[in-house]
Amino acid sequence: MNGMISNHIANRDMAGQVRPLRLGFLGVGWIGLNRMRALTQSGVAEAVAIADPSPQMIKEAKTISPEARHVASLDDLLTESLDGLVIATPSANHALQSIQTLEAGMAVFCQKPLGRTAAEVRAVVSAARAADRLLGVDLSYRHTRAMQAVRTIAQSGELGKIFSVDVTFHNAYGPDKAWFYDKSLSGGGCVIDLGVHLIDLVLWILNFPGIIDVSSRLMREGEVLTSPSDAVEDYALATLELEGGTTVRLACSWRLQAGRDAVIEAQLFGTNGGCAFKNVEGSFYDFTAERYRGTQRETLVEPPDDWGGRAAIGWARRLHRNSGFDPECESSIGVAEAIERIYGI
Repeated sequence: MNGMISNHIANRDMAGQVRPLRLGFLGVGWIGLNRMRALTQSGVAEAVAIADPSPQMIKEAKTISPEARHVASLDDLLTESLDGLVIATPSANHALQSIQTLEAGMAVFCQKPLGRTAAEVRAVVSAARAADRLLGVDLSYRHTRAMQAVRTIAQSGELGKIFSVDVTFHNAYGPDKAWFYDKSLSGGGCVIDLGVHLIDLVLWILNFPGIIDVSSRLMREGEVLTSPSDAVEDYALATLELEGGTTVRLACSWRLQAGRDAVIEAQLFGTNGGCAFKNVEGSFYDFTAERYRGTQRETLVEPPDDWGGRAAIGWARRLHRNSGFDPECESSIGVAEAIERIYGI
């Protein structure tokens, strides 16, 4: 156990000043380093201990937090006096590492997907509830200013009945780690890697309606995959019919020859108008929000927007207030169940 005996972290030092959270970092590859940098630069947290099998990644992490201790494993991290742990490891490890950390009495912020299957995600959420510890998932696109604007419009009612949503995420490069292409390790291909964001965004914007029906078509190198398949898809199309009458059309891919680095979009169409979230000129980082009225288009949000670490910082600020279980994490179960239905499970 890490010494926390209540849901309220002792977040003031002996002089009465608010102290930074003491965090551990398990996995400091590109994403882990990004989250460490954002959290420490925000002042809300300090990196106390880090674990990663790569000496080069440890060296880079030390340039961000020179005082952080390098330890060998998750077990070693759990012996530290920490308020929480940030997990950015391969997907196959997320569920078990999160559960072990929660059972040790620490809050968790985990990279998506929380688990490879809906059963794994349910197990992590159950562990958080049983331990009464805060569980956060890195669903970072929720925290862009453009997506926040789209959600505000959608939930205001001014679009009328939202009957159609189109969501797209095409990554022209695809993952560069071998484990992404091993279904036993990744849980799937572009759907669980990229589609997880799209499904989460749609359900989040619409206040998590139930899913009535799902149909899908999965492909690899231009060939349709039979279901179930041990191969991971690099292109996927899916249609989701939601309670309330909304139809969602989803497309995602790796290495699509789209003429740009990425296509990332969400378009919502209602009886009184529409709105959209779009990346700018193929960027993975720059987004706009637009409002549609008939043939008229209004730009609501434009870059720049430094959003990459906001999900982690938001989790840390909640953790500062209270380390107890937050039911918001239960939404990851519905997303995981939708992914399984796309996979035909």
